[in-house]
Amino acid sequence: MTDKAPLRTLLCFNNHPTFFSLPFDQIGPVWTATQALMMGIDQLEGVEIVGTFDDDQTMVGATQGFPYTWYILADFPDRDAVQAACNLLRTIVVGEGNDRLWKYMTVEARMGRALEIPKAHRS
Repeated sequence: MTDKAPLRTLLCFNNHPTFFSLPFDQIGPVWTATQALMMGIDQLEGVEIVGTFDDDQTMVGATQGFPYTWYILADFPDRDAVQAACNLLRTIVVGEGNDRLWKYMTVEARMGRALEIPKAHRS
């Protein structure tokens, strides 16, 4: 019996105009909820985060698709775990109100396999 290969997944996040229309002093609860999202993904059973990427220094404002605002590349044990990660946007509450994180961002999961880079042979 062989071990099942992890499902390499790129989680692509877009920040909505609702985030960028917030007064600056009201962004804190969204950032706290975003941190809870990242920690929640990291704590899912069998998930290993390979890397993250945020291009907020050179891309400013809301996005509608590619290029996305920020990314998490992770190995997931299966599709159910990927769905659980995406579902966190539906369940994480922002601040003291009744808003969920999906009011402020979307996620798209791109699933595949890790591509192995061949090692160069030296003479």
